[in-house]
Amino acid sequence: MLNIADTLHRWCREARPFALATVVGVTGSAPLPVGTSVAVDEDGNAVGSISGGCVEGAVYELCRQVLQDGGAPQRAWFGYSDDDAFAVGLTCGGELDVLVQRVDPATDPHLGVALDDIVQGRPTAMAQVVDGPHHLLGRTVCVLADGTASYGTLDGGLRDRAVTAQAGALLRSGRTARVELGGDGDTCPDRLSVLVHVAASRPRMLIFGAVDFAAALSRAGAFLGYRVTVCDARPVFATAARFPHADEVVVDWPHRYLERTSVDERTAVCVLTHDAKFDIPLLRMALNLPVGYIGAMGSRRTHDERLRLLREEGVTEDQLARLSSPIGLDLGARTPEETAVSITAEIIAQANLGTGRPLTRITGPIHRPPRQRQSAPAAGAVLADARLQ
Repeated sequence: MLNIADTLHRWCREARPFALATVVGVTGSAPLPVGTSVAVDEDGNAVGSISGGCVEGAVYELCRQVLQDGGAPQRAWFGYSDDDAFAVGLTCGGELDVLVQRVDPATDPHLGVALDDIVQGRPTAMAQVVDGPHHLLGRTVCVLADGTASYGTLDGGLRDRAVTAQAGALLRSGRTARVELGGDGDTCPDRLSVLVHVAASRPRMLIFGAVDFAAALSRAGAFLGYRVTVCDARPVFATAARFPHADEVVVDWPHRYLERTSVDERTAVCVLTHDAKFDIPLLRMALNLPVGYIGAMGSRRTHDERLRLLREEGVTEDQLARLSSPIGLDLGARTPEETAVSITAEIIAQANLGTGRPLTRITGPIHRPPRQRQSAPAAGAVLADARLQ
């Protein structure tokens, strides 16, 4: 749903009824994740995509049917058929479970209010019932960053409290997911399957070192949706004019800025100064923080000297295993722009537990389900171990 939040927000403001088709389950390899939506209004205008083109026509017609009938939500399953390769289905071989429902903003105004929070950039979780008692199917409860239910209700009791607790937890982690609830009298009287759409604040990319590589990396980071900060202690280099794609440019000693700024498990720390007086205190601090990625630029010789100095400062081997140094994947990059691609490719690989190898040289699903990512080792450990051997 969040992939089309801007349009849905506008349609709600205009009190325009629409049909909403949402991917609520994925099996195997599928092009787009759970939570992705398509919407169709009463004039036949469509927005969004759930399959990259494979089943869009069938979903569009199903949305039109739900709008015309004005009835209950419908479920549809799409997969690949070996018997008829031209049948409606996914050529990638995966399967999609899709919920299609009619939304009337005039009778369900809380959705528009929640979408207003989302498009304004306020952290919000929208919990959508995708399986359970028929009268609850498609109903939503929206939760703010402080964990309180803000709009919508299921029963005003146990169900709301159970859904709010789960949605608040997912909002804090910044993750969209489907959760199973209930079946007992203490938490929730019915078994519910709830898809929690999470609109969290943008993840942060902290780039230390106001160099040409930082300019290219800030542009790449902004393209990927990061809130980019460039920090350098030298005011002549750390200027907004040199880094137009950064959200902020800070003049400060890197370790001093990192000490006072906020980070989380989605934060990427990129150290491009390759100057020991900046790098060592900065990396010593970063390696003690719960950030998702820490990379440092430099030659092999710089890397070896950096490790020696960090060990002298008391940094442990387990901490050093989190460090991506030299920074980036081996793409043969030379220019700042190519190097930015190399660095962001490594960040993506670590966040998703990818191998960084060509897909032609590996087997198995292209798209890993989220549960496999969560059960794998801590992000960065596998790649870092390979580099340090």
